[in-house]
Amino acid sequence: MGMKGLTLPQKAIICEVAPRDGFQAENEWIPTEQKIEIIKKLASTGVQSMEITSFVHPKAIPQLRDAEEVVIKSQELSDIKFRALVPNVRGAQRAIDAGIKKLKLMLSATDSHSLSNANCTTEEAQKGFSPIVELAEKHGVKVGGSISVAFGCPYEGVVPQERINDIVTRYMNLGIEEVSLADTTGMANPKQVYDMLGKLKGIYPGMTFSMHLHNTRGMAIANAIAALQQGVIHFDSSIAGLGGCPYAPGASGNIATEDLVHTFSEMGIETGMNLDRLIQVAKEVKGILGHDGGSFMLQAGPNSHLHEKPEGQVKIEG
Repeated sequence: MGMKGLTLPQKAIICEVAPRDGFQAENEWIPTEQKIEIIKKLASTGVQSMEITSFVHPKAIPQLRDAEEVVIKSQELSDIKFRALVPNVRGAQRAIDAGIKKLKLMLSATDSHSLSNANCTTEEAQKGFSPIVELAEKHGVKVGGSISVAFGCPYEGVVPQERINDIVTRYMNLGIEEVSLADTTGMANPKQVYDMLGKLKGIYPGMTFSMHLHNTRGMAIANAIAALQQGVIHFDSSIAGLGGCPYAPGASGNIATEDLVHTFSEMGIETGMNLDRLIQVAKEVKGILGHDGGSFMLQAGPNSHLHEKPEGQVKIEG
C-alpha cells in the first residue's frame, strides 16, 4: 500500500520543552536572565505551549533551582500556556504559588527506572499523586500525567502493554484526562508506537495522549508520523534538539522543534509556528549555550531554501 491514501490530522500542537528538558541537561549554570532571554525568544516562534521548568528539589537538579523566578519573570508572555513538571506535593505547591496553571506529573513505566529516578516503584510513586491532584483541583489548576521510558527501558527493555494500561487506568482513576508517553531513551520504533497507541485509543477513548520523543537512535520523526497516523496531535519538542537523558550517556536529545515543524509543514500539517523564526532562534540558542543537541535544520536548512541553478552547463548527449 502506498502513501497515496494516507489521511493525517490537519494540525498539530507542539509544546516547547527546552526550558525544562534542555536546560536540566546543561551542566554549566545558565544565569536566570539568560533563561528568560531564551524563553522570550522561544515565545516569538508562535509556539502555544511551553514546559517552562521543573519544581524539583534544588539539590536534585541545581540548574532549575531558579524555577520560581523564571516563572514570575515570564508572566508577561500571557498568550502562552505554561506548564511545569512536579515530582511531589511540595513541588506542586511551589509551582501553584508561582502562578503555574498546569502541572505535569513524572512517572516511570518500569520499577527499575522508577527506583533510580524516584526511589520507589511505579505503583508507589503513582499512589503518591492523589494529594497533588487534590491540591491542584483546589486551586483550579490542571494536571497531566506522563509515562517515562514508555516504549523501552534502558534496564528492562520493552515495556509490556499491560503495564502501560495499568498506569493509564490509575491516572484515569485520579481524574487525569491527558497522558504524555515519553520515549525517554529513544528506544521506540514506528510500528510499536502505532500499535501501542491503537490499543490505548481502543481502551481509553476519552484520554488525550501526547508524545515526548527523543532522537537517540534517529527514529523520532518516524515515530511522530506513526503517532499522527493514530490521530495523536500533541507533541513535545526542544529547540535545537537540546536535552538528553542522564541515564543514556552519549544520547542525543529531544526531537528538535525546528525539525518537527519542518516535517509537519512539508506534509501540510499546520502548527501555527514560524519555521524561519524557529531556525533563527535555534541558531541564537546554540550561540548562547555553545552547542546544539542535533538539528537537521541547523545542518542543512529547510527544503524551501533553494540554490541558484548552475550556469552555462554543457549538455552531454548520449
